[in-house]
Amino acid sequence: MNEQAGRSVTGMGRSSEGLDARRKRMLFRAWHRGTKELDILLGSFADAHLATMDDRELDAFERLMEVPEPDLYNWIAGRAPMPDNYQGPLMAKIIAFHAEGGAVFTG
Repeated sequence: MNEQAGRSVTGMGRSSEGLDARRKRMLFRAWHRGTKELDILLGSFADAHLATMDDRELDAFERLMEVPEPDLYNWIAGRAPMPDNYQGPLMAKIIAFHAEGGAVFTG
């Protein structure tokens, strides 16, 4: 990954420097979901919180990376009900992060 002044040219706002391999992989995946809106939602959250997530949160975040984009986007944006098996502290943290202005999002 090319880095310029601590900001990757791939759109990530945080450098992956200092992160372990698992977190580097998740940071990249969060910024490269496929749709710009979800990239911004998950990528900005990952920029802010990935370095301090514990193993349980990392497991939950990895699981979210497998959810189809339209479903995940609609859950975070509040456009569709979230299934019980995805509700939990991490999703609450992601939703609160964006409700408090964590990312530029007009969705």
